[in-house]
Amino acid sequence: MEHLKQWHIAGAIFTLILGTLLHFAYDWSGNNEFVSYLAPINESIWEHQKLLFTPMILFTIIELFAYGKDLPNFLPVKVLSILIGIAVIIASYYTYTGIIGQGFLIADIGTFVLGTFVAYLFSYHFLQTTCFSSQLSRIVMLILLVLLILGFVIFTVNPPRIPLFQDAPSGTYGR
Repeated sequence: MEHLKQWHIAGAIFTLILGTLLHFAYDWSGNNEFVSYLAPINESIWEHQKLLFTPMILFTIIELFAYGKDLPNFLPVKVLSILIGIAVIIASYYTYTGIIGQGFLIADIGTFVLGTFVAYLFSYHFLQTTCFSSQLSRIVMLILLVLLILGFVIFTVNPPRIPLFQDAPSGTYGR
């Protein structure tokens, strides 16, 4: 399983680098609509989940062809890893801002790094087991993945009017 460790280290590095670049991609693209579904369009907590989601999905596709097709739990573990990474970012952000009373750039970056680390650690651990190998697990996680993708598309255009989706600097929602 040494190759699995190397893949996960590479994936974490890939996610951190591409996620950092994605922070600027929407502006760099001239506010391209397609790019808005892959990269954050504002400073909301929801939009910043794309920093983890997009690189992890891309790297997961690479891993699928490299070794994942041989693991019956590959898709469920990867989708669950992404969901856990997102949950860690959201929970750690709201925890630290709830305690301190405001956000700080360095802490925000730390939540992204922490979410990435936890996601890849979870994936590394569970891909070495038979957990989530059932057909039901694959179906449920595929449905959750589709819902997450739809959520990023729909909520980019028409976000709910709750704090998770609010651009803090401007107080606006969406594009």
